[in-house]
Amino acid sequence: MRLLIILTALCSLIGCGGGSSDDSGNAGNTSICQRTDINSQVYCAMQQDYLWYRDMPSGIDPGTYSSPAALIQAVAAPQDRYSFILTRQEYEDRFINATFFGYGFSSIRADNDTTLQIAFVYDDGSAAQNGLRRGDKIIEIEGVSVAKWLSDLDAGTVTSNDIYGPNEAGVMRNFVWRKPDGSQLMSDFIKSEVTTNTVMHRSVRDEGNKRIGYLVFNTFIELSETELEQAFSEFVAQGVNELVLDLRYNGGGLIRVANQLSSQIARNAVQGEVFLKYQYNDKNTAKNSTTLFSLGAGRSALNLDRVIVLTTASSCSSSELVINSLAPFIEVVQIGSTTCGKPVGQQPDIIADYVLFAINFQTVNALGQGEYFDGLQPNCPVTDAITGDWGVAEDPLYAEALSYIATGSCSDTTQAFAALQSERVTPKLVAPWMMNNEQ
Repeated sequence: MRLLIILTALCSLIGCGGGSSDDSGNAGNTSICQRTDINSQVYCAMQQDYLWYRDMPSGIDPGTYSSPAALIQAVAAPQDRYSFILTRQEYEDRFINATFFGYGFSSIRADNDTTLQIAFVYDDGSAAQNGLRRGDKIIEIEGVSVAKWLSDLDAGTVTSNDIYGPNEAGVMRNFVWRKPDGSQLMSDFIKSEVTTNTVMHRSVRDEGNKRIGYLVFNTFIELSETELEQAFSEFVAQGVNELVLDLRYNGGGLIRVANQLSSQIARNAVQGEVFLKYQYNDKNTAKNSTTLFSLGAGRSALNLDRVIVLTTASSCSSSELVINSLAPFIEVVQIGSTTCGKPVGQQPDIIADYVLFAINFQTVNALGQGEYFDGLQPNCPVTDAITGDWGVAEDPLYAEALSYIATGSCSDTTQAFAALQSERVTPKLVAPWMMNNEQ
């Protein structure tokens, strides 16, 4: 019942698609829609609501697939990288509870697979509480070097559970890590149910007559509404007149939260204006609609005429909406690398004990601009690199943002830096709710 209420509220905000009937006129599909098995119902819903339903293969028998997920993989259009399905419990854990079992960090391989460098930590996790921070490098776990663990993992002689322990509360592992200054720390981390804070960092600094807010925002979920309000309340109280919005690892989420964030950035410039337009397939044109900018759950807002946005290939979906929707009204300076390219979205269909997220609409901004399937291009191209904790001067994206605020243009070294660092790959971070063990 709680899930149904939550989804009903979500649908009322963004217009939920139904999709339990089929009007294709195909006798086979009509028969499929009369079946009660979950695969047939999922297939039928996609025939009605899927944005690219015309590109689905014909002659499909849904019952031959082992699961709804396998069916979606088989029938999705070639251009679809995003449709998926969850159980109701998985949906609630991902979008509502925002929790997972773990130590509370995300990492990438570094130093020729001899260390694990920390991309971020969650405030609620044992790792953060024991001093692990972004930029640190784990060198040993449970008395075994990371180099050995990763070598054995690649060889298939160990699993992630061997390294990190099973996905259960109370599991303990001893970690040794090295700080950016070369100092070394050791502690026991304990697995627990970790709440995934979505505001990873916020701070304010003065540069000349500029008071610059820095906001690192990691995903758009219900919890974000409160966390964004807390951040902007602080920014308003401290008189922030420039904002660096760090979306480098933000893979998206709820559109209403993207609307809240955009409105809190530039309230006066966007009040009463079009945030985005929804466009559906030709079976559902009656659902086409327009959404205006709204503070939503927010109360505190800046009135900026410019925002600096830090992006990578991991910046996706609602992160791109913020950029695209604000662009007609204020100056949006994008620093980093090209975003993932997702100008389309999903509205949940509840089907038995599952929640279907099939692509069923595309979005454009107030000027009708969308179709950025190749991603949004940065004004100042800079390759991401983890050089320390959030806000350190050596962070190439943040440093370029400060330089742009000071000079009004991209630095001469941005292209050179990007070329020099071309061997670095932006980490494709697993969403926190999908983590089985930290990686």
